[in-house]
Amino acid sequence: MTIEPTNEFYTQPQSAITGGQGLLNLAIALAGSWKLLLIGPLVVGGIAYGLSYLMPPIFTARTSVLPPQQQQSAAASALASLGALSGLAGGSIRTLADQYAALLQSETIEDALIDQFKLKEIYGVKFRSDARRMLEQNVRISSGKKDGLIVIEVDDTSPVRAAELANQHVEGLRRLTAHLALTEAQQRRIFFQAQVAETRDKLTAAQLAMQASGFNAGALRSEPRAAAEGYARIKAEITSNEVKLQSVRRVLTDVAPEVQQLQAAISTLREQLSRLETTTVSPAGPDYISKYREFKYQETLFELFSRQYEISRLDESRESALIQVVDVATAPERKSKPKRAIIGLSVTFASLLLLVAFVLVRHSWRQSANDENRLAAVGRLKAALLGR
Repeated sequence: MTIEPTNEFYTQPQSAITGGQGLLNLAIALAGSWKLLLIGPLVVGGIAYGLSYLMPPIFTARTSVLPPQQQQSAAASALASLGALSGLAGGSIRTLADQYAALLQSETIEDALIDQFKLKEIYGVKFRSDARRMLEQNVRISSGKKDGLIVIEVDDTSPVRAAELANQHVEGLRRLTAHLALTEAQQRRIFFQAQVAETRDKLTAAQLAMQASGFNAGALRSEPRAAAEGYARIKAEITSNEVKLQSVRRVLTDVAPEVQQLQAAISTLREQLSRLETTTVSPAGPDYISKYREFKYQETLFELFSRQYEISRLDESRESALIQVVDVATAPERKSKPKRAIIGLSVTFASLLLLVAFVLVRHSWRQSANDENRLAAVGRLKAALLGR
């Protein structure tokens, strides 16, 4: 029995041999150009290393700051008497590091630095927007997720100016935060400050209206102080619950238990207020009584808001919105850029890759040219043989 050889039997070995010959030809081509591959990258890398001395040295100054830390408010329990009024004063901020880092990159601080250091002349630009763009390229601001520190790094050709720019970023942040309410205590202080001013005006108006109605001793006897103060307290509670209901309705529907409880509480307080109005009206001086009630109501709100305002001020002073500098930027002694050794090595490696690619392409082109010449020669030989 004779086994006939098939093409499939020789296919795999033949392809392996062809691939091996291709790799061998590439290795031979690279070995034949070893001088070019060795000397070329070294020459190009040396030139790049020498040219790096023409680049101006860049110095990097670094400073790190600790932003204000959120603390537990001392007014948390006292604010419970106001209900939603405390919520309107401003919620707590989860973290201030990212927020302060964003403020450091604001146009307000950047424009102040551009004017202070005359960066348009230093950078050689005409427009403020170009100076701001170049400043952003030379400044890196990052906030640590673990330590909470904000790091400011500034690059400049002058080591002294780099340090001053870094430190002035901190000063600009201090000036900016002095006009902004960022912390919970600051927000509550501003809110209650406005409420105190508004309530003071209403209290003055109520007092003038009560005096204008005339003092009536009989009306005063029919409206004892305890009853008037109770009336003012209930009315103030109604106002507080109504504000809280408006705040809750922003996130909950009317069928929510909290909304229904607040509605029931407001309804109960209004019934109590209605009974007080019915039982305390006196024909001797109803006008004076109503104005006296309004006066006591505004007086109660004024005392309440004043107390919360003082607590907020205390929390704000304790919270201390001061920017604490951990490391002050000093003039660096050594340059940070350019790194000439890295430049030389990078250019050397890149030129080596380019030269290897050049040698392989040249070898492939020559190989294809030889194949075309071989095919042309075979064609001429066939033509000569057939011509015979």
